Amino acid sequence: MADITVRTMTADDAGRVLSIYQAGLDDGDASFETTAPTWAVFDAGKLPDHRLVAVDGNDTVTGWIAVSPTSTRAVYAGVVEHSVYVDPAARGRGVARVLLDALIASTEAAGIWTIQSGVFPENTASLALHERAGFRVIGVRERVGRHHGRWRDVVLLERRSPVIT
Repeated sequence: MADITVRTMTADDAGRVLSIYQAGLDDGDASFETTAPTWAVFDAGKLPDHRLVAVDGNDTVTGWIAVSPTSTRAVYAGVVEHSVYVDPAARGRGVARVLLDALIASTEAAGIWTIQSGVFPENTASLALHERAGFRVIGVRERVGRHHGRWRDVVLLERRSPVIT
C-alpha cells in the first residue's frame, strides 16, 4: 500500500467519511444502520484519539476507522468497539488492513487492551480481515436485530492486546 497514508481524521474529512459510510450501509451487510448520521452525531459518538482515515496520493480519503467506548464504567475504559469502512472503488487493495493495523497501534499506545466488533456473518471479507489481524470469534448473537425486514445474526469478534497486561 505504498500509495496509501493513514492520518488522523479531521472535521474537514466529514463529507468523504460520511459518504463512504453511506456506501457501506447501502451494500446491506455492514451495519444495522441504514443512513449515515450527521457529522455532529458521528463526532460525538467516536473517541477523538482513535479516528483515522486512509488517503491516497491525491489526499483523497479512501477509508476510515474509528472507535466508540463500549461502556462508561471505569472498568471498561480499555475496551472499545470499532468500525472500518472503505470506499467501494478502493476495496480489495488492503486499505482496511492498513487502517486496522494503525488503529491497533493507536489503541495499544493508549493502554486499550480490547478492540471488539460485531460483523454480519454474510460479510465474509470483513470476517477474514479481522481474523488476519488477530481477532477471534467470541460467538454469534442469533437474530439479534431486524434489518430490512429480516432477522440478522451478528458475529462478535475481539482482539486482546498481547502487549497490554
